[in-house]
Amino acid sequence: MKRHIPAIAGSIAACALAALAVGASLDASTAAGRSVLQVEGKAPGFDGATTWLNSAPLGVAQLRGKVVLVNFWTYSCINCIRAMPYSRAWANKYRDQGLAVVGVHTPEFRFEQDLTNVNAAVGRFGIDFPVAVDSSHQIWRAWGNRYWPAYYLVDGAGRIRYHQFGEGDYDKMERAIQSLLAEQRGAALADTSLVDPKAGAEHMAPDAEQIASEETYVGYRKALNFRSPERVRPDAPQAYTVGRLGLNGWGLLGRWTVGPESAQALEAGAGIAYQFSARDLHLVLGPGAAGTKLRIRVTLDGKPPGADHGSDINAAGDGVIDATRLYQLVRQAGPARERRFEIRFLDRGAEAYAFTFG
Repeated sequence: MKRHIPAIAGSIAACALAALAVGASLDASTAAGRSVLQVEGKAPGFDGATTWLNSAPLGVAQLRGKVVLVNFWTYSCINCIRAMPYSRAWANKYRDQGLAVVGVHTPEFRFEQDLTNVNAAVGRFGIDFPVAVDSSHQIWRAWGNRYWPAYYLVDGAGRIRYHQFGEGDYDKMERAIQSLLAEQRGAALADTSLVDPKAGAEHMAPDAEQIASEETYVGYRKALNFRSPERVRPDAPQAYTVGRLGLNGWGLLGRWTVGPESAQALEAGAGIAYQFSARDLHLVLGPGAAGTKLRIRVTLDGKPPGADHGSDINAAGDGVIDATRLYQLVRQAGPARERRFEIRFLDRGAEAYAFTFG
């Protein structure tokens, strides 16, 4: 999130054009047992990992001779979540042909440094490949990475041969994997079909043509378009109100303490309103204390969401916050249109971090 770059973003147009140029010749090079992918530099490795999940620590010696796909991600990033089925599918399909997928979990929010939360996310997303936990950002800095998700493809000699930022363009990524595997083997792969992982709920690709709302932070450090008439009192209790909103305006209702990363509801019935336009609305939420379960209720234009409810609430708009993670609260069943979203926290103590859309 935040510094992630979706595949449609203009800021990576040059990368996208380069990927198209490479993709045009990957099929031929794969069939010939050689790769057109150029050397981009030496892979820095994974020194600085605070721990490893699903594996003992991996270094140059353990990965020598393998094609390695390095996937930088963080568990509350919707772009990472939507892309994860592909990383998992590639790991499963090409493991016996010489591919090692290595996830690097580099957190954005402080709660993503909590190993219990990361472990839960690994289980939730069905990740069985090795994950280097990069809570101090040492691996991130060593690779010079700036995006979630980001992919770096490394050959058997430890050289970066391809990179891709953001979700999407999965066919180009897989053709690059096949190209390096063929080069490593010195022969074409028997199966050059592309994976097509089943995607549902939060993993479904975004409807980019209908998204008119952008990622929005609730904490004061990066908050934009806050429209409650009361000024935010940083790190102090304050009662807020919100009236009519324009597109992408939002505000708080009731008593909150707004911190740099998140805001905490100080009373039952506190809420957030957001005027959005997109198929999906997600909100990163937490219960405030481990083991706590807090009730929520969502409305759209003042009514229960019905068929437009997300996977983490029911048609009546009711749901439960039981962990600090991304919650899918709206998935419009028909064409996306501008709506007023409201969430009420029926129990005090909930924390709200960021909205994302799809």
